[in-house]
Amino acid sequence: MSEYSSSTTEFWEGQDPSPPSSREAKRASLIGGLTKPRSSSVSKMGDGKYIGVFTSGGDSQGMNAAVRAVVRMGIYAGARVFFIKEGYQGMVDGGHNIVEASWNSVSGIMQLGGTVIGSARCKQFREKSGRLKAAKNLIIHNICNLVVIGGDGSLTGADLFRREWTELITELRDTGSITEKQFKECHHLNIVGLVGSIDNDFCGTDMTIGTDSALHRIVEAVDAISTTASSHQRTFILEVMGRHCGYLALVTGLATAADFVFMPEDPPKAATWKEDLKSTLEESKSRGKRLGTIILSEGAIDDEGNPITGELVKSAIAKMGLDVRITVLGHVQRGGNPSAFDRILATRMGAEAVVALLEAKPETPACVVTLLGNKATRVDLMECVRKTHMVQQALDNRDFEKALQLRGSPFIRSLEIFRLLNTRRPTELAAKVEGGLAADVPCVAVMNVGAPAGGVNAAVRAAVRIILNEGFPVKAIHEGFDGLISGKVEPFGWTSVSGWLDQGGSKLGTKRTLPNKHLPEVAEALRKHNIQGILLIGGFEAFQSALCMSQCRNQYPEFRIPMVVVPATVSNNVPGTEFTLGSDTALNAITEICDRIQMSAQGTRSRVFVVEVMGGYCGYLATMAGLAGGADGAYIFEEHFNIDNLTGDVKHLVDKIAKGLSKGLVIRNEKCNEHYTTEFFHQVYAEEGKGTFDSRKNVLGHMQQGGTPTPFDRNLGTKQGVKASKWLTDQMKDNMEGVRYYALIKNQLQ
Repeated sequence: MSEYSSSTTEFWEGQDPSPPSSREAKRASLIGGLTKPRSSSVSKMGDGKYIGVFTSGGDSQGMNAAVRAVVRMGIYAGARVFFIKEGYQGMVDGGHNIVEASWNSVSGIMQLGGTVIGSARCKQFREKSGRLKAAKNLIIHNICNLVVIGGDGSLTGADLFRREWTELITELRDTGSITEKQFKECHHLNIVGLVGSIDNDFCGTDMTIGTDSALHRIVEAVDAISTTASSHQRTFILEVMGRHCGYLALVTGLATAADFVFMPEDPPKAATWKEDLKSTLEESKSRGKRLGTIILSEGAIDDEGNPITGELVKSAIAKMGLDVRITVLGHVQRGGNPSAFDRILATRMGAEAVVALLEAKPETPACVVTLLGNKATRVDLMECVRKTHMVQQALDNRDFEKALQLRGSPFIRSLEIFRLLNTRRPTELAAKVEGGLAADVPCVAVMNVGAPAGGVNAAVRAAVRIILNEGFPVKAIHEGFDGLISGKVEPFGWTSVSGWLDQGGSKLGTKRTLPNKHLPEVAEALRKHNIQGILLIGGFEAFQSALCMSQCRNQYPEFRIPMVVVPATVSNNVPGTEFTLGSDTALNAITEICDRIQMSAQGTRSRVFVVEVMGGYCGYLATMAGLAGGADGAYIFEEHFNIDNLTGDVKHLVDKIAKGLSKGLVIRNEKCNEHYTTEFFHQVYAEEGKGTFDSRKNVLGHMQQGGTPTPFDRNLGTKQGVKASKWLTDQMKDNMEGVRYYALIKNQLQ
């Protein structure tokens, strides 16, 4: 394990000690590595090496992005890369199933769901005779480096293959099936695994390839069902995948404000779960909610190990006299285009897998590339498999506490937050607050400052409910500091934020006005409304507002209160955090639009698209959209470029399209250069591409700030809202002042 304790990946690391501009340049440089064949100056660490890549087991969105990254990173390093089609079955059958990949053979695949090289179950590989055939077929092509993309079963099979390799090739040599030269050249097999599974059930990684995309499918379905459920006052039971893992059910419950979640790691009591479900739905109805939502993991059980099925839950709800329906989403969850997160995750992991193979030595154990603390990290493959199997053993033994602990602290925290937000604490003070009878109790203000961003409403909802549960009144401030000064202040109760979770924009309203020019009026408003704590949700404006007020505490005693900032901006340009609320929603909007734009070129003449995205002076959106969209280049403010660079990129596109590819994509950050404008880019590509391709420009504008928040932003907003409001109320209880800024660092809110 210690050998893989740190990652060699240099891109997209939130804790990189270099300044933000340097980090964005590193991200941009990766695009160059995966979009253009290497020049002679690039290191040739892969020369003379042969790599095979295959997908195995169940498919998941993002596998194609991983295959693309492996192929291009391998070729970029000088290695020869081979597709092994149809998984282990193709390895055993050999022949046309093992073909060499070229740079262009993976063009245009990363936005596709499933796996273009196929996947199949293979009983033959479970037998030694089948593995002997597979070894021979690999040696025919000199392949002794493998990247396996699949679940724990596929990875376990690969490790067994590696451990038997010497024995297998010795038998092949002794029987004359391979030559002595082939035996020496392929004397050792190196294995690197990538986990492709929508269930997110593999221990040792924060996320598996395909999980985020599956959440997109599920949440879209729940959002769609909610409208018809509300119309008819129905309760819907939605069954999601996750036979041995409740991650999809739990996160869906958080992202959709479900009333009840059934999952294997946190089973309800067999004797009382029907009554618990009844009381939950009745309380929801009493608050005026017109629909009920139950999320059911396909592997749900009670605490005695009895299966809980959709029909069983339906029967229990029907006895309450409610109209109830069951929807089983099934393989819809595995289908569709991968999300931006999965494309980038798979790209990072695929690139890291190639580096791991090229650095491997004969004594290096098989490793798996995982995501830990937002870093692509190598960990011991079989140690992760062992821990994954331990979870199932714990579930089989009904040791649910151990199963939860093995899932990890993020899983446990998500479960705690779901319970918190679905339960009102019946404290005396909370009741007074809800009834408007606590006029003398210090209030907490919640406001949005700056531009809107996806997930802001989720943060407000979570904060309001936690603050109320802690026994403090909430004052919602509409339209930022302008609203505070003009008196647009409204008391909020538990139901005031019902239905906010899936809403885009800012339900409170927001403006960019800072308090620095209105300090006396702001101080007076805080005093008037008895505001003793304030939560600001926004970008740099929120950051600057809290800083300004904290620096003026000596002059204005009203500012001697605890303040919290939750960073929310599509640009992801606020210091101290790896992700800001809204950046994932914006990135998915850009990626989806780029997919459509490129699709429009099919059936027409060859075309290059120049797309301008937001971000101000931060290149995050441009760089990540470039990675997720398979762009040929991304121009950002942090990475200086000149006319020579632009000329080289034009020549690259001319050469690319001349070889038969029909489209090109260039992403430009809106402020990457004041002189090289989007129109300038468009004109240059149009002129230089005459006879080869034409050019189109697209300025995406404010559609990047709109739309329904993604599951990622909903859950990030919820968790940040809970964490921030809990700190705020704790400070108020201790009668302390302070300024807090909650950021996502190493996948932990700090």
